[in-house]
Amino acid sequence: MNDIEKLFDNNRKFVERWLEVDENYFKNLAMQQAPKFLWIGCADSRVPANEITGLDPGEVFVHRNIANMVVHTDINCLSVIQYAVKVLKVEHILVVGHYGCGGVKAAMGNNNFGLIDNWLRNIKDVYRMHEDELNAVEDEEARFRLLCEINVKEQVLNVCNTSIVQKAWNEGQKLSVHGWVFDVADGILQDLDVSVSDINHINTIYQYKIK
Repeated sequence: MNDIEKLFDNNRKFVERWLEVDENYFKNLAMQQAPKFLWIGCADSRVPANEITGLDPGEVFVHRNIANMVVHTDINCLSVIQYAVKVLKVEHILVVGHYGCGGVKAAMGNNNFGLIDNWLRNIKDVYRMHEDELNAVEDEEARFRLLCEINVKEQVLNVCNTSIVQKAWNEGQKLSVHGWVFDVADGILQDLDVSVSDINHINTIYQYKIK
């Protein structure tokens, strides 16, 4: 059995397991999705949203990219946020980074990687904004871990600064944005205590007057 055949075999076993639990599982799943959570995470293969949180298919809407970024010009990410907030009415947006993130590590150096450098530039901007705090940490690994955390916190703010999220708050929609970090070495999620639930907790310069 080659690698591709193994994936299809795994899929058949996946279906069999769920049908043993509920013979109508997939019929019911096909009828609707009503997740309470939007997960914005890293594309790293070691950080799967459903498995980490113990959620079943249909319980978490997922967007992933390199280093869990929320860039104001990224139509893909913004479209996911809008659909999750406006259509699915999620109650929680989870921005989840992880220690050992290759994108964050690459952004800390000066090597040229080609096209991806344009994406990593956004992480370099985060470093620049927190340069004094980061450079005060002499241990390179500790500084790396700190930047992973700081990057999550900045992306939480970027989510909150969107007109999409602010419009939802303005209309009284129940919505909170959270920042977490995952440790691949032990499998534990850590809450970075940067949750935001209303517009009053973001800088006034980013607040829109939404009618």
